[in-house]
Amino acid sequence: MDTHKFFAFVLMPFDSKFNDLYKFGIKEAAAEIGIHAERVDEQIYSEGILERIYRQIEVADIIIADMTGQNPNVFYEVGYAHAKEKLCILLTANSDDIPFDLKHQRHIVYSDSIQELKHQLTENLEWAKKEIENIEKSHIQVNLKNVFGYLDKSKFSAQGDVHFTIDLSNESNNTSAEIDAIYFYTTKAWNLYQDNKICPSTESDLPIYEIRHFLNSPMRRLHKNSWAQIKFNLKRTLALATKGEELKDSYRVHGTTNLRLSTSEGNFDYELPIDIMVDEIPF
Repeated sequence: MDTHKFFAFVLMPFDSKFNDLYKFGIKEAAAEIGIHAERVDEQIYSEGILERIYRQIEVADIIIADMTGQNPNVFYEVGYAHAKEKLCILLTANSDDIPFDLKHQRHIVYSDSIQELKHQLTENLEWAKKEIENIEKSHIQVNLKNVFGYLDKSKFSAQGDVHFTIDLSNESNNTSAEIDAIYFYTTKAWNLYQDNKICPSTESDLPIYEIRHFLNSPMRRLHKNSWAQIKFNLKRTLALATKGEELKDSYRVHGTTNLRLSTSEGNFDYELPIDIMVDEIPF
């Protein structure tokens, strides 16, 4: 039995209209899978409220933030959580409330449905627990720092080029497990490039993906408080005029990819959700 009691700190506007959403959508979903979720207004404390919020963000295992209405306080607190490299799950009733530079982060659009929120949040919290367990065992935290795409369009085809920046960090007091290999999983349509060279690939050993690409590791181990970065890009044909397919000015690329660290302590899988628009370069 899992004896670790995870703590999720919840950021949302101080408005009574969110109370049922919090109680029945967030708090219940968390409790059912062994996570204690709490807002700052449920706590007893002596310091100022801002100091309390910052301290709770720092000690929380997971941050759950409702971005509905683009509340400036919530946005600021989410920025602080990201600066502290916390695991964040963003919520919103309207997808337009998620800022452009956070759309590649894991988020839930619940459309004012508490049932939908509870269902999606349960899945996302299970993911967060797995991420925390990976970090505790490997001493390596994986963070999708940035993802963006370009569209190369001619009269005959539309080619997508998606660029990734992934940070590897060790915030623990121990040296990480030794990294033997790094793999990135996609569907078969994508080719992966690192340092402008196509990377080797083979059939996936994970059932929900088709191709496993090999990435060069920036280092073998991460010592305490150290950091490394991986940059690469994926290319694929999005449409062909010769097949009667429409050549659009932009394409949505979305889904879930997987980064695997194969280490001396075993394999550690990190799911990376992707949801971006691939557009032509405006010049």
